[in-house]
Amino acid sequence: MSNNDKSRIPKFYKYSVENRLDILRDKGILTQEDYISLREQMHLLSQDDADKMIENVIGIFGLPMGLGLNFLINNKPYIVPMVVEEPSILAAVSSAAKVVRNAGGFQAESDDPILIGQIQLVDVRHPIKVRHAVLQEKQQILNLANSLHPNMVKRGGGAIDLEAMIHQQDRHPGSMVVVHLLVDTRDAMGANLVNSMCEGVASLVEKISGSKVYLRILSNLTDRAMVRAKCEIPTEYLDFNESSGKEVRDGIIRAAEFAVVDPYRASTHNKGIMNGIDPLAIATGNDWRAIEAAAHAYAARTGRYTSLTNWFKNEKGDLVGTIDIPLKVGTVGGSLKSNKAVGIAHRILGIESATELAEIMGAVGLAQNFSALRSLGTEGIQRGHMTLHARSVASTAGAPAELFEQVLERLVESGEIKVWKAKEIIQELQKANQIGQVSTPSEEKADDLSFGYGKIILTGEHSVVHGTHAVAAPITLKMKAKVWDHDKDVRLMIPRWGVEQTLEFGADHKYSIYKSLEMILDHLDLRGKPMNIEVFPEVPRAMGMGGSAALAVAIIRALNKHFKLGLGDDDVRRLSFESENIVHGGASGIDNTVSTYGNLIMFQKGTPPKMDMLHLEESIPIVIGLSGVESMTSKMVKQVREQAGKYPKWYRQIFDQMDELALASKKAIEERNLDELGMIMNMNHGFLNTLGVSSPEVEELVEIARRNGALGAKLTGGGGGGAMIALCDSENIQTKIQKKMHESGFDALIAEIKSTEG
Repeated sequence: MSNNDKSRIPKFYKYSVENRLDILRDKGILTQEDYISLREQMHLLSQDDADKMIENVIGIFGLPMGLGLNFLINNKPYIVPMVVEEPSILAAVSSAAKVVRNAGGFQAESDDPILIGQIQLVDVRHPIKVRHAVLQEKQQILNLANSLHPNMVKRGGGAIDLEAMIHQQDRHPGSMVVVHLLVDTRDAMGANLVNSMCEGVASLVEKISGSKVYLRILSNLTDRAMVRAKCEIPTEYLDFNESSGKEVRDGIIRAAEFAVVDPYRASTHNKGIMNGIDPLAIATGNDWRAIEAAAHAYAARTGRYTSLTNWFKNEKGDLVGTIDIPLKVGTVGGSLKSNKAVGIAHRILGIESATELAEIMGAVGLAQNFSALRSLGTEGIQRGHMTLHARSVASTAGAPAELFEQVLERLVESGEIKVWKAKEIIQELQKANQIGQVSTPSEEKADDLSFGYGKIILTGEHSVVHGTHAVAAPITLKMKAKVWDHDKDVRLMIPRWGVEQTLEFGADHKYSIYKSLEMILDHLDLRGKPMNIEVFPEVPRAMGMGGSAALAVAIIRALNKHFKLGLGDDDVRRLSFESENIVHGGASGIDNTVSTYGNLIMFQKGTPPKMDMLHLEESIPIVIGLSGVESMTSKMVKQVREQAGKYPKWYRQIFDQMDELALASKKAIEERNLDELGMIMNMNHGFLNTLGVSSPEVEELVEIARRNGALGAKLTGGGGGGAMIALCDSENIQTKIQKKMHESGFDALIAEIKSTEG
C-alpha cells in the first residue's frame, strides 16, 4: 500500500494483538526489530532499568499502549501511539480522526519551542531602576547563558531574549523583580538546560541589579510555545447515530459554549482534551504533568477558567473547531532513551522534530474533544432544546447560584417549564437544604455588570431605515459587560465567542466590532487608557435580535461606570447609534434605542428620532424561533437599498404600506386586539418576503407557527436567516409551537411583550 494508506487500518480493533503486530510490520510501520521487541515484550522496563530512573524502586507498573488511527495532519497521515488505562479513548479518538480526515484533515501550526527560566530578585527597593539596569545588560546576560551550552547554540537554539517583571510584595519590604530568560531548546524538553542557565547567570544578574537572587527555576507555563490546531467539517460528515449532521453540529456548539462560560464544565471539558494529549505525551516520554500544568494555567489566564477549544459554525454552515494550547515537548535526551518503548512510539509516529510532535498533540486533543462533545450533544439534543428554555425560566424565577443546576434538572424532568413550577422547586430545595428564602442579589452584585437589551421588531423592519414607523420590544436576553484596568493596551474579551484581542488603533480592522470599539474609545477620549473589556453575551449572535446594538450599549455603559464619565441614557443612545452605523451602514437607530431604554416603542428615524412608549395592561405571549442561519443585517439593508434605488416608485409604495401596518399595530397592541395584530404581522411578513429578505428556514418556522395556532408569524430583524416571532393567545399555544419547532430541529424561546423590560 502507499504511504498515504498507513494511518487507515479498517477493523484494526477486531484483530488479535499478534495479528495487529503483523499488520503493522507488513505496512512498514514497525521495523523487524520493533516487531520482535513488541511481540516478545522486550520493550518493557526491567527492574534494573527502572531502578536507574527513580528512587526506591520496588517493581514495574504496566499500562496498555494502543494506537490512534486515521489521523491526517497538515496533509500527512499519522498513526498515534497512546499509553492510557481508560477504555474508549482510543476508539473515540480514531473515530473522530476518521471524520476529520474525510473533511480534509487537521491543520496545525506551532511557535518556536521556547521555555522560560525565572530568576527571582527579592526585596528590591527601586524596582523600575533595577528592571532598567537588567534590560540594559540583556546581551551580556544572554551571552553568558549561551556560553554554558554551546552545543544548543550550534543546533540553532539557546537563550534568545530577556524580560523583567515587577511584582509588589505585601509581606516584605521592597518589591520583587522577576527576570525571564527565554530559551529556544530545539528538540530537547530543556528543563535541566534552562535551570542550569538560570543558575549560571544568577550571580551576574545580582551584580547588575544590586539585589539578592532567590529562586532560579524554569516555568511550566509555556505560553511562548503555543500550538494551534483547526478542523472544518461539513454537516454531511456529521450524521451520528439517529442525529442529523445539522443536529450534531448544533449540539457540539451548544455543549462547547457551556464550557466557555462555566468553569465547572470547563474543567471536565479540558480533562477530555487531555485524555488525548496525556497518553501521547506518556508514549513519547514527555513530562505529561508539566503539559497538564501549562494547559490548565493557560485556560485560567484571564482570571477565569475557561475552555481550551472553540467550536462554531462558519458562513457555509460547516462545523469549525480550534484549539490554542501551550505544548512544550521534546524528542531527544537521556530520559527519553532510557525507555525502549518510547523509541518504538517515536518510530511509529515518524516525527522529525519536537514542534511536529507538539502539532500532532494539539490535533489529537482537538479530536478527543470533538468525540466527547459529539457524544454529549447527540445523546441530549432534544433534552438540550428543552434545557435552553428551562435555564431562562429558572433564572427568571430567581434560582440562586448554589441551587441553579438542581432546579434546572428537576424543571426539565417535570415537563412543566413554567416560572411557577421553578419557584415551587426552589422552595422545596431550600427547605430541604435549610438555605433560607430566595433573596434579591445584592446591589453590589446586581450592579457589577453593565448591559444592553436585545430586541425584536414587531412591525416595520427595513422600511424603518427609509423613514417609516416601526414597533419594537426589548427581550430578557441581554449583552453584559465590565471594564477593569490593565497594565497596557486595550483588550477585548468575549470568552463565549472565543474572542481575546488586543485593539490595534488605526489598523484596517477585519471585523466591524473593533472599528466600532475604536470609535467609541476615541469619542469618550479613552484612547490612551489601558483596560480590559469583557463581554458576556446572552443575545444569540447574528440572529437579528439586536446583538450588535446591545453589545455597544453594554460596553459604553461599562466604560461610563468604570471611568465615571457621567453619561446619560441619551448619550448612550447617540453613541451606540454611531456604532450601529459602522456595523450595519445606514442604521435606522431602532435597535440601539430599544437596547438603551428597554421600552416597547413606536419609532421613526430622525435627529433626534421620534419615540412613543406603548402601554400594556397585560403582557402579550410570543415564541421566538431561531433559524440557525446567521443574519448579516448590513448585507440585507444594502440589498434592499440597492433595489429601492433601482425601482423607487414600487419600493416607496411598499414602504408606505408597511408604515400603515406599523401605525395600525400600535393601536392593536395598546387595545390588546391580538387577532388584528396577528393579521398585521402576517401582512408585514408578506411585504418582507417581497423585499427578498426572508430565508427557507424562516419560512419553515413561520409555517410551523401558523399551522399550530399562532395568530400571526413573521420574520423579525434584518433577515437572510436570523429569527422570527409568533404571536400567541395562551401559554398552551406557546408550548405547542415551541415543541413543534424543536421537533423540526430549530431552537425556540418562549417570551412575552411588555411595556418595559426588567
